[in-house]
Amino acid sequence: MSRYWSDLVHRLVPYVPGEQPALARPVKLNTNENPYPPSPRVLEAIRRELGEDAETLRRYPDPTAKRLRGAVAKHHGIRADQIFVGNGSDEVLAHAFQALLKHELPLLFPDITYSFYPTYARLYAVDYRTVPLDDAFAIRLDDYAQPNGGVLFPNPNAPTGHALPLAEIERLLERNTESAVVIDEAYVDFGAQSAIALIDRYPNLLVVQTVSKSRSLAGMRVGFAFGDAALIEALNRVKDSFNSYPLDRLAQAAATAAYEDDAWLRATSARVVASRERLTSALRALGFEIVPSAANFVFARHPGHDAATLAAQLREREIFVRHFTAPRVSQHLRISVGTDAECDTLVEALNGLVGKKAVR
Repeated sequence: MSRYWSDLVHRLVPYVPGEQPALARPVKLNTNENPYPPSPRVLEAIRRELGEDAETLRRYPDPTAKRLRGAVAKHHGIRADQIFVGNGSDEVLAHAFQALLKHELPLLFPDITYSFYPTYARLYAVDYRTVPLDDAFAIRLDDYAQPNGGVLFPNPNAPTGHALPLAEIERLLERNTESAVVIDEAYVDFGAQSAIALIDRYPNLLVVQTVSKSRSLAGMRVGFAFGDAALIEALNRVKDSFNSYPLDRLAQAAATAAYEDDAWLRATSARVVASRERLTSALRALGFEIVPSAANFVFARHPGHDAATLAAQLREREIFVRHFTAPRVSQHLRISVGTDAECDTLVEALNGLVGKKAVR
């Protein structure tokens, strides 16, 4: 059947998502999902939206997500026309590639980063150049001071978890004024500073966020972009040329309720951060080397054990972590922060595999 494929499809190397194991109770630490449920207000909002007979489901949702954008604008202290809403931050990023990042000069992003970036670049025929992280897996923004058609990076970076301070990002924006700078903040609520505070001063800055991580709504697929109204208009032009209704009614209701319960966000994020530090200490006691993380995962290697082998041995025990095969990171594991009980199960298994007693 591949004879019917377009030339583009033959050339694509698709993004590979983390495994979703079909097991009753796996220790699932491979896809950076929040181990805690969303705010109770989310379930209440979904029930209200459905009503007794789900009558609303026969009607299209609001294509502008006006109520949701209003709640998000209030939360961040910005205007609704500075917000774009899409079907997860992946779709928002896809629209940014088409609307803002496709130019004659190459797009710049890190060599070790979210692997959807090169996938989108190939899909949308965006010329790109990767910029190496330093030996500590940190982004050096001075290396981006070169001609470009756009700059893109996560903060914190993925899969490393390393975060940049806001002052460094602003220094980049002061120098890089001729192209868009897109900052992917999927994990920002776990310890980094958001660049949303800078969008009024830098018209080329676009900040992308999601409800998938800190707000525990990965299953609802809601993402945002924040920036100057002209950037948002560009994204809307692409969106309305592709799908005018990217968010269903239930997703809009759920995300609105999640943004209206800031106390729940702060409480669950604090629990994840505490578990991350606890897990980091336990892994270091086993001899692992850990990249400092401001995300809901840790990036770890053991100098005495092969990472792929460890990942396979953990999988046999129904414990799932993420292993990447790229040369610079092939000896690292990305481990999502679960509940303390899940992290303890992981550490106990690793204790047997690496042959050193964990110190608690």
